[in-house]
Amino acid sequence: MSLYYQLEGPAGAPVVVLSNSLGTTFEMWQPQMAALLENFRVLRYDTHGHGRTTKNEKTTLPQLAEDVISVMDDAGVKQAHFCGISMGGLTGLWLARFAPERFLSITVANSAAKIGEQSGWLERARTVRQEGMSAIAKSAPSRWFTDDFVHHHHAQVDALCATLAQTNPEGYAACCEALAAADLRAEIGNIILPMQFIAGANDPVCTVADSEFMHQQVHGSHLVTIEASHLSSIEDAHGFNIALLNFIQQGD
Repeated sequence: MSLYYQLEGPAGAPVVVLSNSLGTTFEMWQPQMAALLENFRVLRYDTHGHGRTTKNEKTTLPQLAEDVISVMDDAGVKQAHFCGISMGGLTGLWLARFAPERFLSITVANSAAKIGEQSGWLERARTVRQEGMSAIAKSAPSRWFTDDFVHHHHAQVDALCATLAQTNPEGYAACCEALAAADLRAEIGNIILPMQFIAGANDPVCTVADSEFMHQQVHGSHLVTIEASHLSSIEDAHGFNIALLNFIQQGD
């Protein structure tokens, strides 16, 4: 598999790895770039089967996490801060538990130790294989954003939905199957890395309760709730950036 990534920012600065959500590309992090690049290098990549990263037939959560290590190795990054949203957040949980030596901190946004139900993910994988991505793309705004944000930011929402509609159905389905099987609820109590959880107050996909559960399980972790739905890094970029920078600059 060929993993697409970009590394930007001042040479010698600490690195932040950003991991996208299901159905988006590395470009979803554009609202974070200006704030991060002042003091950090930023490593963004396209997840399995998304954007310019090619797909294998199947994938698992451990494989999605190993992709992050592969990208870091290829870019010559020994250690980094990590921030992932939704599926990217669950990837970060795995890395915090099973590859802590590679990370300075992990921020998990709008995610859960187990996202949704297995049957729902398997049904979605079947749907996109049979019918393509258009139906999923049409219903995405209600999963991703509040009605108010959709109403006032048509162009931004339409662009994200267009990206989703163009996602490789097999790549998307493979990630749905990885999410169907992923469950770290019994593992996260063993995490010892500095961790932050960012929850969206209006997130119907990964709820505040999901973040509170992880926060309670991970000793010494930090929890921030911002006024947004599922893609909080876009809906409230300013609040998200403050939370992320405050957390990762504590250790610098």
